[in-house]
Amino acid sequence: MSAPEFIQVALPTPLRRTFDYRLPCDDIATAASFSQQLPGRRVAVEFGRQTLTGIIVSVSNNSQYPAEKVKPALQILDDSPLLDKNSLDFYHWAANYYLHPLGEVISAALPAALRQGESANLQASNHWQLTKTGQQPAETHLKRAPKQAQLLGQLQTLQHWSDTELRQLAIPPGKLKPLLEKSLISHQLRHPSQDHDRPLLAQQPLTLNPEQQATTDAIACTGFNAHLIFGATGSGKTEVYLQVLEKILTEGKQALILIPEIGLTPQTIQRFQNRFNRTIAVMHSNLNDTERKQAWLMAAKGIADIVIGTRSAVFTPMPRLGVIMIDEEHDPSFKQQDGFRYHARDLATVRAQRAQIPLLLGSATPALESLHNARQGRYQLARLTQRAGEASAPETQIIDLRGQALHNGFSQQLIQQLQNTTDAGEQALVFLNRRGYSPVMLCHHCGWQAQCPRCETRLTVHQQPPHLHCHHCDYQRPVARQCPECNSHELHYVGQGTERTEQTLQQLFPDTPVIRVDRDSTRRKNGMSEILQDIQTGNPCILVGTQMLAKGHHFPDVTLVAILDADSGLFSTDFRGIERFGQLLLQVSGRAGRAEKPGKVLIQTHLSDHPLLNLLLRQGYDHFSREIQRERQLAKLPPYRAMALLRSESKRADNAHQLLLSARQFLEPLAGQTPAVTLLGPLPAPMEKRNDRYRFQLQLSCDDRKTRHYLCTQLLEHLEHQTLARRVRWSLDIDPQELS
Repeated sequence: MSAPEFIQVALPTPLRRTFDYRLPCDDIATAASFSQQLPGRRVAVEFGRQTLTGIIVSVSNNSQYPAEKVKPALQILDDSPLLDKNSLDFYHWAANYYLHPLGEVISAALPAALRQGESANLQASNHWQLTKTGQQPAETHLKRAPKQAQLLGQLQTLQHWSDTELRQLAIPPGKLKPLLEKSLISHQLRHPSQDHDRPLLAQQPLTLNPEQQATTDAIACTGFNAHLIFGATGSGKTEVYLQVLEKILTEGKQALILIPEIGLTPQTIQRFQNRFNRTIAVMHSNLNDTERKQAWLMAAKGIADIVIGTRSAVFTPMPRLGVIMIDEEHDPSFKQQDGFRYHARDLATVRAQRAQIPLLLGSATPALESLHNARQGRYQLARLTQRAGEASAPETQIIDLRGQALHNGFSQQLIQQLQNTTDAGEQALVFLNRRGYSPVMLCHHCGWQAQCPRCETRLTVHQQPPHLHCHHCDYQRPVARQCPECNSHELHYVGQGTERTEQTLQQLFPDTPVIRVDRDSTRRKNGMSEILQDIQTGNPCILVGTQMLAKGHHFPDVTLVAILDADSGLFSTDFRGIERFGQLLLQVSGRAGRAEKPGKVLIQTHLSDHPLLNLLLRQGYDHFSREIQRERQLAKLPPYRAMALLRSESKRADNAHQLLLSARQFLEPLAGQTPAVTLLGPLPAPMEKRNDRYRFQLQLSCDDRKTRHYLCTQLLEHLEHQTLARRVRWSLDIDPQELS
């Protein structure tokens, strides 16, 4: 057998092709013996004036280009494949479905450190464990050091841990020094390894109720079987995940758990660490490059038995993968909104099907696409209607704001209910999905409003620190002291944000801690973890927050949830807007009464007679979703049709519009005069100007994915040869989740 001379390399470029290179001279002689092991390795190559790191996807004895023009690769970086064949095939499928360059797909799958050519070797790190003395009650040794006693008590639930795991739980390694000096803990430097010497379970499972037991029994651990667990908030979906996972780990397989938000990570890790004596790898964007690489390699080498991560973790190679679980599967954050615009839930479904393993999708408010698949028999539908343990569903009450006097957005009835809750020593949650102090700064004299100079939107007023901020392009400037139009000093702040709501509550309840949870208050590393620790103490407090508080958190002492402004979600230019509103409202409501204490939900609205709001509250999400599905079917919208969205943006509006106009003119003859294909646009985006660029979109809807794929493939080839396409930013979004 002759030695292969050429390799085909996927590079992180926007070009939809691979690139031929010669094998480095040192490798040609031995290539015949390991040619089958070359695909999946990283390679350094010259690309124009750059040096890039790519992935070898195939080898060959010849090239489509003249041999003398093919450059040699600089160096093969790995001694063995970094990506196995199954992973490469999966990336190929994803690139083909989303019509995205393979090199960029693979680049999205790799941690930054590996994309930059760093070594793929695991690094040694500190591993800590309790000493025999440290296993005794914390108060025995630390009577005069209550904070150290609290820390030791937390560590006693873990038994052993690494520096990375400590950081994930918001415990800086430096805090361990006093415990180390007192010989309550010890540590050693070691490489990550499988931990199968101890019993699988560190904690005994909870007793399942009949619905949970039936759901768990129905999930087969072999072969592809997709289950949509439609469970009310607090119904114990996580316990179902844990008991299914026990079966998978018993068989020596790995598990991939996807969660929507970084903020859920510490809580999720704690649940899994408390239950299983197994190695857990965590992957999310708050890790530094070294931590992310370490976690990825632990998963890829089969060392980590459980991988918990946000959407990009769906690409992680796992040689013993036995199950994929997606919590809060409806969450929009599973869809990547720029670059490679994949949907992690959909890719997880394909990955589970290709690997012939079970897939679990869980939510109290499933996406309409998932419910449609369940109702069509593609997924098995399991319902959990009862709250776990002694908890009961919260009582829901609408507060009609029409004609009422409000105190900075609060009705008198809501203020009294908050007072009753704090007087009872319980916690309350006030939800407002708008951060900052006020969304509008207005001149009372002439009506001027502070506008973003780069976007078609108003600037939000922030007070911590004081400034005006555009949440779309990040433009910031100092707060104006007088109106630039009429020089008046009568500048008013109109509307409520979380900062203003926090300030109002501090004035109304000066003796009760008010904790704000939004992107600003949790910006620093471990900020969310520290806030959650304060909440979990159970002390009376009032939480104020955005949708960050709505997703999967368990607050056993929250008995009152107040939704300050339900009206803003009832009107949207996006056809998914009302679905998202219903999901968010029920998810927030589900934070109340999750333990033995009964819960109450108060919803302030000027639209108390809105038919969909009343349908949602009186008959539940199932009937609500069916009504929206009927509307979607009549309007021929997803999930009943396959959609693609071509977006364009340019500093010149004419260029952005003209590119989409030429795209439509190209598609019309291909589509023909058939109702199976619908073109809409080009139209301005809902926010036409953003970050100094004018934005337009062309919507393509087809009766089936095959037709859509054909039309989009032809369209891409057409656009790549258009001169105008080089002067305009454009992107093609398959299965768009937002029309913005």
